[in-house]
Amino acid sequence: MLLVLDVGNTNTVLGVFAKAASDSRAESQRYELLVANWRVATIATQTVDEYGVLFRNLFAMDKIEVKGVRGIIISSVVPPVDSTLRQVCERYFNTKPLFIEPGVKTGMPVLYENPSEVGADRIVNSVAAFEKFGGPCIVVDFGTATTFDCVSAKGEYQGGVICPGIGISADALFQKTARLPRVAIRKPARVVGTTTVGSLQSGLYYGYLGLVDGILERLLEEMGQETTVVATGGLAALIGKGSKYIKHVDDLLTLDGLRLIWERNTEARAGHEGPSANASSASPAPGRKSRTR
Repeated sequence: MLLVLDVGNTNTVLGVFAKAASDSRAESQRYELLVANWRVATIATQTVDEYGVLFRNLFAMDKIEVKGVRGIIISSVVPPVDSTLRQVCERYFNTKPLFIEPGVKTGMPVLYENPSEVGADRIVNSVAAFEKFGGPCIVVDFGTATTFDCVSAKGEYQGGVICPGIGISADALFQKTARLPRVAIRKPARVVGTTTVGSLQSGLYYGYLGLVDGILERLLEEMGQETTVVATGGLAALIGKGSKYIKHVDDLLTLDGLRLIWERNTEARAGHEGPSANASSASPAPGRKSRTR
């Protein structure tokens, strides 16, 4: 089995992939069947043992054998957690993890002026979206921040947009006002609110929907109206249903992207040895502003 982890600022999403029943080859590195996935809080102060117990309990809850894990790949935007998770993988799963970092083969050229500035999760999402929907495409990821990532028709990561997430926006409003209550983020029955709660929900939902569609409208003007827009992340379904431009909602996009990158790294290596051996061996593509990751 393959364990994939997407470590975000607020939440960590885990998934376990297994080989399809029709693929009985022992040497195969294709794990196409998602057998379980979980979302837990990202807590930078947790110890190796605390994370280890949490992960093993999640496995036990779904009756999955820890010893069945043959590989682990991690995408992280929280550097203080990386060392802890590396030790968790080695101590509790007896496996050295592959982190998404410069040198890892993703098959996607990055056209950012400084490719190392691009968050690992943004590359992972873009790889999965291009594999599933082709290009050009835009990925809208509703996380702690909301990101818009643009992929060309040739499968190049072009760049994108970063905005405060809707949760951050709501928290700022509640913290800076004395009398406005904290409310659930949801689509209200009417735009015109007749209560304070209804008015807040209307402002948060329709205000953020306007932000998302406004940015997408301008991105589509640059990229072309044939561009496919896919949403992922915690509030993707909520905002996606109301958006004029979001055509697909895929909650598992990041997990699929991690699986794809794992396969590309292991299959490119003769003998299919463990990913930790040469995780940083891929060389960047030539060109001043392009790197194939």
